[in-house]
Amino acid sequence: MNRRQERRSYLVGYGLALALTLPVFALVGFDLLPRRSILWIAGVAAVMQIVVHFRFFLHIRLKGQTREDLQLILFTTLLLILMGGGTIWIMTNLAHRM
Repeated sequence: MNRRQERRSYLVGYGLALALTLPVFALVGFDLLPRRSILWIAGVAAVMQIVVHFRFFLHIRLKGQTREDLQLILFTTLLLILMGGGTIWIMTNLAHRM
């Protein structure tokens, strides 16, 4: 991949990341939809953000990946799930105690 293609890949990734972030911020900021709908939209946008970051910034593709790359991705995913789940658990517990 030459410099021009690499720069183009980063710009496309940046544009997609902004396109997935700004509408969610607008929905939350202006309270345009019911809360449950906003949560679902934000969740879907977050998963799409993960795919965009893997593809355009981390250069991880599904085809041609080695076993070590797959193990790295799965371990990272496990850590993120544990951290996110633990944070939600702690915050929910604190909210119930208030």
